[in-house]
Amino acid sequence: MKIGIAQINTTVGDLTGNFEILRCAYDELSSDGADLVIFPELALSGYPPRDLLLKKRFGEDCAEKLNQFAKLTGECPALLGYPEKIGLKQSRSYYNSAALCFDGEVKQVFRKRLLPTYDVFDEDRYFESGKSPLYFSLLGKKIAVSICEDIWNSNGNQHSENPITDIAKEKLDLLINLSASPWHVDKKMQRSSILQEVVQKINCPLIYVNSVGGNDELIFDGSSVVLDSSANPTHFSPSFESSCQIVDLEKKVPIEHLKDNELQCIRQAIVLGLRDYTHKSGFKKGLIGLSGGIDSALTAALAVEALGRDNVIGISLPSSISSDHSKDDARDLAENLGIEYHTLPIQKIVDSAESELAPLFAGMSPDVTEENLQARSRGLLLMAVSNKLGALLLTTGNKSELAVGYCTLYGDMCGGLAVISDIPKTKVFALARHMNLDGEIIPLSTIEKPPSAELRPDQKDSDSLPEYNILDGILQSYIEDGLSIHAIIDQGYTEHTVRRIVGLVDRNEYKRKQAAPGLKITSLAFGIGRRMPIVQKYSN
Repeated sequence: MKIGIAQINTTVGDLTGNFEILRCAYDELSSDGADLVIFPELALSGYPPRDLLLKKRFGEDCAEKLNQFAKLTGECPALLGYPEKIGLKQSRSYYNSAALCFDGEVKQVFRKRLLPTYDVFDEDRYFESGKSPLYFSLLGKKIAVSICEDIWNSNGNQHSENPITDIAKEKLDLLINLSASPWHVDKKMQRSSILQEVVQKINCPLIYVNSVGGNDELIFDGSSVVLDSSANPTHFSPSFESSCQIVDLEKKVPIEHLKDNELQCIRQAIVLGLRDYTHKSGFKKGLIGLSGGIDSALTAALAVEALGRDNVIGISLPSSISSDHSKDDARDLAENLGIEYHTLPIQKIVDSAESELAPLFAGMSPDVTEENLQARSRGLLLMAVSNKLGALLLTTGNKSELAVGYCTLYGDMCGGLAVISDIPKTKVFALARHMNLDGEIIPLSTIEKPPSAELRPDQKDSDSLPEYNILDGILQSYIEDGLSIHAIIDQGYTEHTVRRIVGLVDRNEYKRKQAAPGLKITSLAFGIGRRMPIVQKYSN
């Protein structure tokens, strides 16, 4: 049996555009001899559709497009995910379903049984659960269909039901899983372990087809895979790119799975997420304020990979405090990248603001208020350029700074997408060096100099924060691992430092709620998967 794996990049809510992608992939794979074409979970609507499902006509429009697609099918069946509107009154209005289409009709519908409500998922808000195992026959083979989460409970710990237990009771020839599984560092390893466990229980080959592309904060890596009945991989689709490939289940032999390079995967993920967020939002160009620091340099380099050098604009916005080496580094970076580059000094704006505020601030000592006037003057000019040129302003703050509030609201936080907001500072340095492996892109002086916000003379980040290797270790333990203050102290950090950093994280939730959406690359990013209250008093 030849299976066409359509690892496609769809856009949430673009039913017409997604229909064309489905049609083209089906035509290509069926013409090339596929016996069955498989698409990812909710391929028709894009994933996740969220509250689009609450719009009155959305379900009807999805049904109409599904029927249009079904009419185009011939003898080769297609299995694709879509939101199925429920006719009867129930607590939720949809099933997360897969339609089997051939000979011009929808022949069979399969419904997702397990609905995730953890991390970035809230499917129980929209979908009813399917009630029974899902099977069909093709070319004398008995095939089971599962949808994403249905296979993630193979150990029985996540949900009270376990579809794999039911499926394992049948004598199957193949299990298919349609997924929209967002990527983060270590996700492929977790996924591989789950898929192998499933195959060992069902004792038949498994085909896993995953979405690819960026939708809002989420990045889908694709990485579709086929495992034989011994849980050995026999096919890998590429990661972070669209792919239509045919797999012959009768001829495939086991292949070696090469270990991924983590930094290269982060780079590919950010480039894909940035490109899709920009283009799917209707922008062509990206705009970046270049400070001469490592964060803006990394953001600019990633933007050039995602959008092309002709579509990236860099602007230096020096004040009287900006050092010559920072201005030189910003210029050198722009030259290395070959991007459009401008300098807009901000000192006159800062002086004017200070003059206007002087009567109100009479008798008060200068503090962070005056420092932030610089960041906010830069935000003012960058947003003006963004508006005038129609370029998406990319913020440049990293996860470490965002975690502790080492950033300025309406200043360096201005923008439409926070590109590296889920990358800790230590990983920013590592990724910058990685991008220089084939030649210097980010100036070496940018990487080697002590980090500084340059909002006061001779300022260094270390004046306000612990060394970044210490800070990132504490943040990893507190934010992603969910450890208590005492458990983090037990790891060897001083109590004073831990309590201070945890306090900063908790107090700055209000800033993060106002930040631009950021691309998720860790297991827990500041975004839809983390829902901390702004006003709260728990600290332990």
